[in-house]
Amino acid sequence: MDDIIRAVEATLFASETPMTIADIRQYVGEDADVRGAINALQDHYTGRGISLVKAGDRWHFQTAHDLSHLLRRERAQLRKLSRAGMETLAIIAYHEPVSRAEIESIRGVQVAKGTLDVLMETGWVRPAGRREVPGRPLIYATTAEFLTHFGLQSRKELPGIDDLKAAGLLDPVDFAMEQMDFEAEELPQGEENSQENEGDSRDSLESETERA
Repeated sequence: MDDIIRAVEATLFASETPMTIADIRQYVGEDADVRGAINALQDHYTGRGISLVKAGDRWHFQTAHDLSHLLRRERAQLRKLSRAGMETLAIIAYHEPVSRAEIESIRGVQVAKGTLDVLMETGWVRPAGRREVPGRPLIYATTAEFLTHFGLQSRKELPGIDDLKAAGLLDPVDFAMEQMDFEAEELPQGEENSQENEGDSRDSLESETERA
């Protein structure tokens, strides 16, 4: 391996966080062929105990997926996110950048004060500026750490609705309610009027029976 490849390898091993090409060049030199070195390292580590992977526009070394069970005892136990936290994270991931008001509009309930704080403390969500509308609300987006944690190269790899259903990650009750709402919207106007008239006729008949 030539000196540039070794330097890039050492830089990535020493870094505590994933690095961009520009980050690596700050250590190995602006004129270094960092991309070529990364390609060589990917080939070198293919099939080994660790691999060089890309998350977004950042690179890092990680344990090979098929060996992760060997290190399970060494992993720290993370605090489980609440359902509200998971829903908020999902909305941000699929709709980013979004404001708190937009998150609340999609969820249909207010976002608890600490929910966004917890997501930012985990390093999965970050402030992404302000929306250029009256009031200029703060907007939120996911981070490179989010992609790294969930093993994604980009948000394009987020699972679709069908994948979530197959994995059992959609609440059957919620899905049934959505289906009922959809069917109600699809109900022809004539049927709606017919049902309303039917209900009016029953009410009238009951009133006449009571009078009798």
